[in-house]
Amino acid sequence: METKTSLLDNMIGVGDMVLLEPLNEDTFINNLKKRFDHSEIYTYIGSVVISLNPYRSLPIYSPEKVEEYRNRNFYELSPHIFALSDEAYRSLRDQDKDQCILITGESGAGKTEASKLVMSYVAAVCGKGAEVNQVKEQLLQSNPVLEAFGNAKTVRNDNSSRFGKYMDIEFDFKGDPLGGVISNYLLEKSRVVKQPRGERNFHIFYQILSGGSEDLLCKSYAYTVFLFQIIFTTDASIFVSLVCLLPFKLLLLIITIMRLKEICELTGIDQSVLERAFSFRTVEAKQEKVSTTLNVAQAYYARDALAKNLYSRLFSWLVTRINESIKTKVRKKVMGVLDIYGFEIFEENSFEQFIINYCNEKLQQIFIELTLKEEQEEYIREGIEWTHIEYFNNAIICDLIENNQTGILAMLDEECLRPGTVTDDTFLEKLNQICATHQHFESRMSKCSRFLNDTSLPHCCFRIQHYAGKVMYQVEGFVDKNNDLLYRDLSQAMWKANHSLIKDLFPEGNPAKINLKRPPTAGSQFKASVATLMKNLQTKNPNYIRCIKPNDKKAAHIFNDALVCHQVRYLGLLENVRVRRAGYAFRQPYEPCLERYKMLCKQTWPHWRGPARDGVKVLFNDLEIPEEEYSFGRSKIFIRNPRTLFKLEDLRKQRLEDLATLIQKIYRGWKCRTHFLLMKKSQIVIASWYRRYKIKSSAIVVQSYIRGWKVSLTSESLSFYLHRLIQSKHAGLHKNWPARPYLFLDSTHNELKRIFHLWRCKKYRDQFTDQQKLVYEEKLEASELFKDKKALYPASVGQPFQGAYLEISKNPKYKKLKDAVDEKIIIAEVVNKINRANGKATSRIFLLTNSNVLLADQKSGNIKSEVPLGDVTKVSMSSQNDGFFAVHLKEGSGAAGKGDFLFSSDHLIEMATKLYRTTLSQTKQKLNIEISDEFLVQFRQDKVCVKFIQGNQRNGNVPTCKRKNNRLLEVAVP
Repeated sequence: METKTSLLDNMIGVGDMVLLEPLNEDTFINNLKKRFDHSEIYTYIGSVVISLNPYRSLPIYSPEKVEEYRNRNFYELSPHIFALSDEAYRSLRDQDKDQCILITGESGAGKTEASKLVMSYVAAVCGKGAEVNQVKEQLLQSNPVLEAFGNAKTVRNDNSSRFGKYMDIEFDFKGDPLGGVISNYLLEKSRVVKQPRGERNFHIFYQILSGGSEDLLCKSYAYTVFLFQIIFTTDASIFVSLVCLLPFKLLLLIITIMRLKEICELTGIDQSVLERAFSFRTVEAKQEKVSTTLNVAQAYYARDALAKNLYSRLFSWLVTRINESIKTKVRKKVMGVLDIYGFEIFEENSFEQFIINYCNEKLQQIFIELTLKEEQEEYIREGIEWTHIEYFNNAIICDLIENNQTGILAMLDEECLRPGTVTDDTFLEKLNQICATHQHFESRMSKCSRFLNDTSLPHCCFRIQHYAGKVMYQVEGFVDKNNDLLYRDLSQAMWKANHSLIKDLFPEGNPAKINLKRPPTAGSQFKASVATLMKNLQTKNPNYIRCIKPNDKKAAHIFNDALVCHQVRYLGLLENVRVRRAGYAFRQPYEPCLERYKMLCKQTWPHWRGPARDGVKVLFNDLEIPEEEYSFGRSKIFIRNPRTLFKLEDLRKQRLEDLATLIQKIYRGWKCRTHFLLMKKSQIVIASWYRRYKIKSSAIVVQSYIRGWKVSLTSESLSFYLHRLIQSKHAGLHKNWPARPYLFLDSTHNELKRIFHLWRCKKYRDQFTDQQKLVYEEKLEASELFKDKKALYPASVGQPFQGAYLEISKNPKYKKLKDAVDEKIIIAEVVNKINRANGKATSRIFLLTNSNVLLADQKSGNIKSEVPLGDVTKVSMSSQNDGFFAVHLKEGSGAAGKGDFLFSSDHLIEMATKLYRTTLSQTKQKLNIEISDEFLVQFRQDKVCVKFIQGNQRNGNVPTCKRKNNRLLEVAVP
């Protein structure tokens, strides 16, 4: 049975909206809410991922989760951003398809976090190695740096991206990252000089310039320095330059004539040059120059323009430097990640919101086009017929904004470039003339009377009905922000700065490169960059993440139905589902489909031996599913209606229950049969033992009668046999035991013979004295030690063990020796002590007491050596017919100063046996008796090998010992 998890298993709500039944706005929202309440923040629309911002940390991004989704089928596990990331990465790596991941949604929906998760997943699953890891770190750590300079807190989001970012991550043929390229779009530089109520400036001002001393800055922001070191792989000189520039920008914001000196000292600009740049404006026309004095308002404008341009150019310079550090010469495969500002509707919407929402219109357009394109391409690829589906195409809105003749951007540029008095009001008048009849444009001042009484629409505003809803824009500031003019005098003053970076940021200030051509407007620049972005995206395989924020409070566990519904509408998610379901709601490769549902057909269960496609055909035919409900593609099965899929799931669920019941039934049957067979076996054993008992009882009765009968027949013969044994009372002393007269007396005959032998032995032993018993015990010990091991042993069997061969107590010659030994002497024997230097023998008296081994001079009786039995470790001898033996001493003991002893004795067996028994009695440890024809003897610091050989003896049958070299004593044995 299948054990893998699946999108369809243990699902909270519906994991893929394509399978939602019934499909309407209410069920769509309720499904999202149900999953959100259970911390399931990801839901699919086919291959599109819907992501709800949980506003809290969830334990679903761990390394274990990365491994769980790695190299898995997209629909195999529950919806997750890792599944989409893995699908995109594997398509890029294995199929050489360039990928792009489009992350859209309004501000605060979690787009930036989603892009970080995509990049971190790709970094985790791609290759390893020092160089690859360095590239991955550079790519990942560019995010916090760009966020610091390009993100800010808004009323919608604490970390709102105030610029658009598109990163192309470049890979080699193995799928390892080589580097990347970052493109930035429309930094909201007006935030530098003015922030809406309740919002803040860019993060970097609060992170670094908190008014601390230089020492405090270096200590407190060491992490920021570390990020720069990772990205640029150099020292922190770039960071120092930025720290010097930022206070300069802040000073510009509060500039007065009293601060010019400080600014000039910081930048190296001549004070008079900067004073003139803020006081006068020079206009060049052909060969003429006209200088006009700036009034207060114009001076403020010049100040703000310089501050905005300085920050914007610094940000672009930073992106360029990051690109230089992560760029690669060889480009094989590319994965693009788009993290761009979301659709914005504020209380006061200006030029920035207009440009941002225009970009989102273009993204929505490409989403619709690429979604349908991908859908059609898959049907064509699989050989499936496609039915065209009507859908809302926002191309009409895009045309309203970007049309080259009648578009809003074109009219704004026309106003900015035309001579005469140009104001925001003249721009609005032009819009009212050109766009009055457009169905997505609204204005109180237009010729269309339907808006004249609309009090919600002020006279200084216009409204556009975007795909995401109606947005009202205040025209104030449109012309100035689109012009984005920086007086040439200020550019030239900045170019004269001694600070090299500032000089590089204002190249147009170089007098040698004066260009009288008017620079392109902000709107036209952005329109061109958006067109380039769209062209780039259309060359790649798209992957979509649609981010939704569940509430405006940025709080966890709150789901605002109305807010979510609004986002679902303008993101066109329901339309996306309908487009997906227009042809076929569900598709799956044949292999996993057959694996999941094969238990529903007897022909495919448990194993299908043929191609998977044929197995699916057999399965669907057996289930009698109408043919109009499915189609067979080249590699996938396409199911038209979700109800068909749910029917398969219900049948599978029932079948699993049936299989579980079958398994239980088989197990219970096996268990009962096993118990029955055990009981039957036990019954057989009991019955057999009982029958054996009954038969044995009957046999005993029969045997008793037979024996009685036999006894009665043979009593005379038995009496005669016993009478003969009594007469032959000494028969046990002879080899011939009286023969049995009858065969049935055989066991009796043998048992009587054995008993008699034991009795005779006991009678023999009872005659022994205690001294004789001790002698025999020693003889028995000698037999166990030397029988069949030492060739000398058989000759010792018949010799009694006397021990004291020297009458020390009686012989006056040994009086001195007797006085020196106050213990009982077990052995007193003259032995030959072998000199290890030359092999010659010296006579010595060998004494063994209860605790010591003593060697004495034979003539004088003086004790030469005294060895405690505890210091004797081993006795070595050969297996041949000689009396040589070595007594080995414990290393480090006092007696072992000169080494081990090598003796020759005529009573070797007796001496070794008594030494063994005495040592065991004294030390409670068995003495090691080693029998070998070659052994080592310690001689001071050297070891000498004693080797026994067969040889002809000159002096008869006496073994001889001879020194062969420094390491060998050779004993010749007859």
